[in-house]
Amino acid sequence: MNRHIWIVTGGGLLLLFTLFFLGRTTKPTATTTAVTNAPAKGHDHPDTESILAEARKSLTPSQSAFLATLEGTVHRGDVVSQRINAYEALAAFWRDSARALLPFLWYTGEKAKLEKSEKNLNFAAHALLEEVRGQPDPGRKAWMAEQAQALFNESLALNPSNDSAIVGLGSTYFFHAGPGGAPMEGILKIREVAARDSTNMFAQFMLGYGGLVSGQFDKAAERFEKVVAAEPWNKEAIFLLAESFERSGNRDKAAYWYGIARTKVDNPEAVKAIDEKIKSLQ
Repeated sequence: MNRHIWIVTGGGLLLLFTLFFLGRTTKPTATTTAVTNAPAKGHDHPDTESILAEARKSLTPSQSAFLATLEGTVHRGDVVSQRINAYEALAAFWRDSARALLPFLWYTGEKAKLEKSEKNLNFAAHALLEEVRGQPDPGRKAWMAEQAQALFNESLALNPSNDSAIVGLGSTYFFHAGPGGAPMEGILKIREVAARDSTNMFAQFMLGYGGLVSGQFDKAAERFEKVVAAEPWNKEAIFLLAESFERSGNRDKAAYWYGIARTKVDNPEAVKAIDEKIKSLQ
């Protein structure tokens, strides 16, 4: 995959840092991370076939020929086990040969649906949720959120008590999954988990993210403070905490937390950008 770019939006200024330098609290998968004031609305988004068609454009002739053979096995496989094998082969092709993440995750998800595998459904859904947080294209963002939402729903049908899947499902509403996008509906789902278990940092983080999406910057800061207190190594939470304070108008705390974030970065260009951000807040 390409090196990952993380975009933090604050005060109209973009700070771009590669996740190669910043890292994540989980295995990095996102192409970009960006927080906007609201999910994409009223935007036509691609269907699955157009996503796959776009990915095919980057293939070599030999890869295209091999892919055509693999795709043919899907149509010939009437038995569920045959289709599972076909999807597994297609997922492996997109992961290992074409190195294209979205087709890999889509075929992995389709395989998991046929297998009725809670583990694999959650893997594909959470990976898409990581990706969608950084997807700059509104149409793709909506498609990815809807795919993740469908996978989380399938997982919860198998195990309704999986808090991680409940939080993940709620989080998809931040990105235009569902009619018109409904960030508050997603926040309510996540709050139920946080109310039961205040130590669930995934829930706390996503409530913070939801606060940023819905413009509740003070509440976002409260959530990110909890995450940073429990996970001081969580670089993403530290940067988003700084952004939350900046967007709420608390320039002193924003500068302080950007300063903390600066200590977590060893890339000279990123450090310079952070220094400029801190200077602009003072």
